[in-house]
Amino acid sequence: MSVNPPRPKGPPLNALRAFEAAARLGGFANAAEELSVSAGAISQHIKSLEEWLGTPLFTRRSQGVQLSEFGAAVAPSLYAAFDALGEAVHQMRALSAHQTVHIAALPSVAQLWLSPRLPAIRAAMPQVSISVSALESPPNLAREMFDLSLFLRVPTGAPSEIILAEDLIYPVCTPQVAASLHAITDLDQLPLIHDALWMQDWATWATAILGHASGFDRGARHSLYSIALEEARNGAGVLMGHEALVRPSLTRGELIVPFDAPVRTGLSLVLETPRLGQPSAALQAVISWLSGG
Repeated sequence: MSVNPPRPKGPPLNALRAFEAAARLGGFANAAEELSVSAGAISQHIKSLEEWLGTPLFTRRSQGVQLSEFGAAVAPSLYAAFDALGEAVHQMRALSAHQTVHIAALPSVAQLWLSPRLPAIRAAMPQVSISVSALESPPNLAREMFDLSLFLRVPTGAPSEIILAEDLIYPVCTPQVAASLHAITDLDQLPLIHDALWMQDWATWATAILGHASGFDRGARHSLYSIALEEARNGAGVLMGHEALVRPSLTRGELIVPFDAPVRTGLSLVLETPRLGQPSAALQAVISWLSGG
């Protein structure tokens, strides 16, 4: 007679994933955003894991949660484990015959920089399917199933990054609006256009050029840079242009630069890939197209 007693069960993978994300990101809400679930679901997963362990992983406080001494001791091993799992899955995709490239990009970059380049890539590589997801913040490429990301951000110097362009900002407007701009001080008489994501742009530029930002917080605010750019093209006022995003409109003559006064923001247009071994041939080809190689 065979002996096959029931084996002890470990905690659910989802509970471990919830704890790892909450520990790494510093809270349940941040973990919920990354894993696309509710903060309540994260809390339930962690509670079940604490019950299985018989010890608290977090200290609950009115202002949030903090890793317990036990949680801080065990979290690093899970960080490494989920990094290794993510890398293994990326390697499986790279070695498979799949011909899909998943790109995560800042909405403005997806609309104004990436989208115009997609037709040429499709024409050159009709066998490759390219999917684009517009995200407000860069994904964790070690964990999420994106093949590359495109964001205006501060470079880290990691070997997985390719700097596509330095971010320069300067005022842009239609030739008709520019006709009334003879000096920078004439901006006081014109509407300013703002993007909600980069509300500091006008202040950053004015401080660098004029030494102050007084009066540069007025004007319309738009939640998408593409809308702000369209309003500038419609003659609604003067927009603080980001070089990589407004260059096509400048090339077509829809907008012009009334003052030769660019300012560096410290950001760059960064293309990042997962930190893997050899990427797939399809991904290599897309990277080459996007980086001008």
